[in-house]
Amino acid sequence: MKTLFKPEGELYNTQENRDFLSSPAGLERAMLSGSIVEGIATVCDSSLRLHVDLQCAQGILEPQEALLCRAGESRKDIAIVSRVGKPVAVRILALEKREGGLVARLSRRMAQEDCMRRYLASLRPGDLIPARVTHLESFGAFLDIGCGLSSLLSVDCISVSRISHPRDRLSCGMSLTVAVRSVDRESGRIYATLRELLGTWEENAALFEVGQTVTGVIRSVESYGVFVELTPNLAGLAEVRSEEHAAELRGMIGKGAAVYIKNIVPERMKIKLVLIDAGNCAPTPRRLAYYVDPEATPHLSDWIYSPPGSRKLIETRFDVPV
Repeated sequence: MKTLFKPEGELYNTQENRDFLSSPAGLERAMLSGSIVEGIATVCDSSLRLHVDLQCAQGILEPQEALLCRAGESRKDIAIVSRVGKPVAVRILALEKREGGLVARLSRRMAQEDCMRRYLASLRPGDLIPARVTHLESFGAFLDIGCGLSSLLSVDCISVSRISHPRDRLSCGMSLTVAVRSVDRESGRIYATLRELLGTWEENAALFEVGQTVTGVIRSVESYGVFVELTPNLAGLAEVRSEEHAAELRGMIGKGAAVYIKNIVPERMKIKLVLIDAGNCAPTPRRLAYYVDPEATPHLSDWIYSPPGSRKLIETRFDVPV
């Protein structure tokens, strides 16, 4: 989905933003048109005012204008302080000529209100949107989905292959394309999902052949076997020799392993592996590979992970409320 409202930082180096910040006339043009501009927050003073570098002017962002609080929320000071050194998306409220130079009164809250009203309010489950990872918790990743407004990507929605923590897959500052998983119209909160963009079982399994020896990541260990991630949306199972062997492997979760592909069974969605080496090799670096082009397919109505004829159905129906 094409939108004027981007995660903070994506507007900063655009030609339009540079034109606005290049002169007082450009800032005035942005103010009169109600355009959103981005500058770098350089200081948060003792009164929680953010000082923003607008290149040809000094911007002042009062704490009450620093962020939009959803219904029932109170302002968190850390949300203001943590913007120092980072771009902020703002609207210009006024330009004042002072002895020290031009000062711009700013509102990030109004930029966020614009984003909420003109963009986020129209989103529906299945829409593909740009996002940026802002911070990670054990239960999921928080994303900026426009002008600093946040969405939660829960850990179980990051990929089909289960991970113990979002940092196993994501990092702060990382740009993503995600799908809208659900929308809470009362609170305005939007929840995201990523796994539906990372390919079906068949698409991922097509990268491998029986007889290959490849590297992967040990993700979990059970008494009957060890699950080795081959791609973010595909894992295989290797047998363990004994309970002692399983206990040893549990200390290697998150580490690389070399595995031999013994069999690929689509009807059971199984990749049977033989563990060749564990903990002594680095997994082949694999970037997140998108199997959906948001330009060509800006909306998903459903997604079926399971191959045809599989005994188990894994799917996401975006047109059915979560």
